[in-house]
Amino acid sequence: MSSLNQKTVLVTGGSSGIGRAAARRFASLGANVVITGRRAAALEASAAEHPGMIGLVADAADPEDAARAVDMAIERFGRLDVLVNNAGAGAILPLAEATAAQIERIFAVNVVGPSLLATAALPHLAAVRGTIVNISSTYGHRPAVGLAHYAASKAALEQLTRCWALELAPQGIRVNAVAPGPTESAALTGMMNLSAAQAETVREQERQRIPLGRRGEPDEVAAWVVQLANPAFDWVTGQVIAVDGGLGLA
Repeated sequence: MSSLNQKTVLVTGGSSGIGRAAARRFASLGANVVITGRRAAALEASAAEHPGMIGLVADAADPEDAARAVDMAIERFGRLDVLVNNAGAGAILPLAEATAAQIERIFAVNVVGPSLLATAALPHLAAVRGTIVNISSTYGHRPAVGLAHYAASKAALEQLTRCWALELAPQGIRVNAVAPGPTESAALTGMMNLSAAQAETVREQERQRIPLGRRGEPDEVAAWVVQLANPAFDWVTGQVIAVDGGLGLA
């Protein structure tokens, strides 16, 4: 029997990409999974993939939605064992074009949102010696032209991971992060707001830079998210695991 059986998992940004793949994996191992996102139709479609998944329309940058998501998990399943801070925001944003609104949105989703969710989840995670898995990026520790504010927000999330790991260890709460490289999803046309042609150009450039010669698949990253959340790995905390085809080395 899986050590995640009947545990409760909250995954933000769970209607697509890595979040969706992770939610499916958790559910297949017997966990009860709450997925959040801003698009109701996409959430419904994702939740329908497995009876162990339910969706909640919520914005990871909204302070009220953070508490509401945690409350829903507790009301429906009576406990919260795993928080996966997967929802992300970003933009190709050269410094000369940066505006306060764009910078604030990136940090609201990538830094403030995970912090508020972790705060809301904290007493429930402490009650079960649970775990937090943050989703960073190769660019949280590798610079890139035009991605300064996105990269800085992910660097902040990686440092939050390490600091929380130390702070919460006395309560038995583990905190780790997965840092994916470029992964096949709708992020380039969605989150980064590129045209289809621009996105394909970026994909080809990334394939050429990645030592293993290809972009990742969401399920390859999701496997590590689930691994870090598994109670069988309860002596691992404060780590940022790069899953990027070697891009961080290039």
